[in-house]
Amino acid sequence: MEFIKAERERRPASALLATTALGLVFFPLTATAQAQESEPVAVGEVSIEAEAPEYKAEPVSPKYTAPLIDTPRSITVVTDKVLEDTAATTLVDALRTVPGITMAMGEGGQPFADRPFIRGAESTSGIMVDGVRDASAQSRDVFNLEQIEVSRGANGTMAGRGAAGGSLNLITKTAKADDFIAGSIALGNADHKRATLDVNEALSENVGVRVNGMWQESEIPGRDGVYDNRWGFAPTITWGLNSPDRATLSYSHYESDGIIDYGHPLDTTTGQPVKGIDPDNFYGLLNRDFHDTQTDSAQLELSHELNSFMTLRNITRIGRSENAYIATNPDDSQGNVVNGLVFRNTKSNNSKTDSIVNQTDVQAFFDAGGVSHSISAGLELGHEETERATYSVTYLAPGDETIPRGGCDLFGAGAASGYNCTDLYNPNPNDPWSGTISLNDPTKTQVDTAGIYLFDSITLNDQFIVNLGVRGDDFSTKTSTDLSNHEFIFSYQAGLIYKPTYNTSLYASYGTSASPSGLTAGDGSDNLSVTEQDLKPEKNRNMEVGVKWEPEGRDLAVNAAIFRNEIVDGHVSVEAGRGGAQQAIGEQRVQGVELSATGSITPQWDVFAGYSYMDSEIIDAGPINVDTVGNTLPNTPEHSVSLWTTYDILPKLSVGGGATYMSIRFGDTSNTKSVDSYWKYDAMVSYAITQNIDFQLNANNLTDERYYDRVYTTHMATIAPGRSIIGSLKFKY
Repeated sequence: MEFIKAERERRPASALLATTALGLVFFPLTATAQAQESEPVAVGEVSIEAEAPEYKAEPVSPKYTAPLIDTPRSITVVTDKVLEDTAATTLVDALRTVPGITMAMGEGGQPFADRPFIRGAESTSGIMVDGVRDASAQSRDVFNLEQIEVSRGANGTMAGRGAAGGSLNLITKTAKADDFIAGSIALGNADHKRATLDVNEALSENVGVRVNGMWQESEIPGRDGVYDNRWGFAPTITWGLNSPDRATLSYSHYESDGIIDYGHPLDTTTGQPVKGIDPDNFYGLLNRDFHDTQTDSAQLELSHELNSFMTLRNITRIGRSENAYIATNPDDSQGNVVNGLVFRNTKSNNSKTDSIVNQTDVQAFFDAGGVSHSISAGLELGHEETERATYSVTYLAPGDETIPRGGCDLFGAGAASGYNCTDLYNPNPNDPWSGTISLNDPTKTQVDTAGIYLFDSITLNDQFIVNLGVRGDDFSTKTSTDLSNHEFIFSYQAGLIYKPTYNTSLYASYGTSASPSGLTAGDGSDNLSVTEQDLKPEKNRNMEVGVKWEPEGRDLAVNAAIFRNEIVDGHVSVEAGRGGAQQAIGEQRVQGVELSATGSITPQWDVFAGYSYMDSEIIDAGPINVDTVGNTLPNTPEHSVSLWTTYDILPKLSVGGGATYMSIRFGDTSNTKSVDSYWKYDAMVSYAITQNIDFQLNANNLTDERYYDRVYTTHMATIAPGRSIIGSLKFKY
């Protein structure tokens, strides 16, 4: 198809932009290096293995004002070591290690962007990078991440708008004051090929440069014709590594080229995926479908230590995110599967988001009034512009006769329908489809935000700590179709910690957030509608009590929490039909228990484990959907378990393994669409060939369990990848 070819070949200009930006970063470095050739700088060598992060780590976001044990909230830090040992390559892979989080699927604007549901609430707008909100619709790779900070519970003070169930903070890799080179080459089944490179160079004792790169080509194990190719690089330079004044300039470029896999159709009678079909079946068309994403981001971070008790930081980030796709929805809504046929309905998107955000933080430590304060205050200013369009796709049978949606029974499958209909049991993704594609006129959306916040951890004495936080956000959005919304959002949190011993904390906390209409507009969606633009924001609140314990002499953290997360003023329909009037009267509740253990049980034995129990319920759904009251929330499993552990059998030999469990999940509030529970098992073995070279073998989904990991509210459920065997050769010098 010429159209698709043009879409996929429109990248050279972007590649040139990336290369130019890389040159701008490295030109001053080259000049500096040349200028210093006559006076070499001695830089000490550091063992990367000795500095490798372990399973337990502290968050680095300046918004945290105390160590985890003194923070009254459930927080999990997924370290680079966990990502490496589990062979995680995407944010979705990484979050599977944290129970209580599910990834949802959409149908239109954000079908397979990272859409985390935390404690039963979508928290897409709670994704931050280096403590700053990241406006984009994408599926993220982890090649440039040091760690991922997962904060559970309504978290508007931390992330601003959204963050109904929690927030994610992705910490990127930056330059260090050492010289090292590390990387990996991986091969696996399903033609998996991946390479990474991480190079750090100290040009002087105060200037360091680092470059991270990644390239991958891979099919998806157990899925016919589905593939996922990507590449990216991220250079960064830091001036002032050992001084009170520091400047870090970073750039990131990432592209992906793949196929969106909508999985299998749901049976209209049972509401579950159709039984008896081959798990490998893919109903899309490789001659029509595509998925191209690209993100470019430039960031400047400046920090100044005013004295040993106060630090000032400013971050400016400019970015562009592009997401274009045509995906096949195996449409069952017209009852085609009853006749053994599947209509290859399409969903599409072409969105571009340009954003600029500036955030200033100040951290201070001082005593006043006989108590100690650890504060973080800041101002965030953001501007986002999104242009979103869809594609028009023709459904023609031979003779240029248009096939209506659900008309497969009139034409049959294969050539008779122009390959717009296929056999439920034997689809061929390589069918020679020959329809036409055109791009529709776009809708433009603008989002402006201004937020101010203050956090304070007040140490009253050795036993009691008070944690407080407040934030105000001015949020406005408008579209080219004359829709608009403007809200001022106030969020707060309060917590009390009692420490019976120095390594044990008992806490109670309360926090809020709010989700205004149009909150995900900057993420590639134009979700502001006529019926929603004047509604007051959905409000979220989280109540939690828990205990945190760090055993003496061990690098281990054990946590337990009981929580209740509520959504009030939820937007629900009060008139039947699509586009019917809505009111902010809905109410939902999720309450439960979370347990976790992260770190080293012994010097040889590491563990990263958790369990989540969530009892969810719809309390008020409005007059139209009153029959859903009492039902379970979508994308909210009652039980979820994640366990990963490694053990050093010998100084050079380590073994590891893990298990993941998730109970039944519903796709709709009526609880008529669902996918079954599943167990998944993983294994790993690692051997140090030399001091600098390791070999690692990962077997993910060891038993080749074919389970469904996402379910949509109507049409379909996605089937998870089958077994993958990946061997990696890793080096570090």
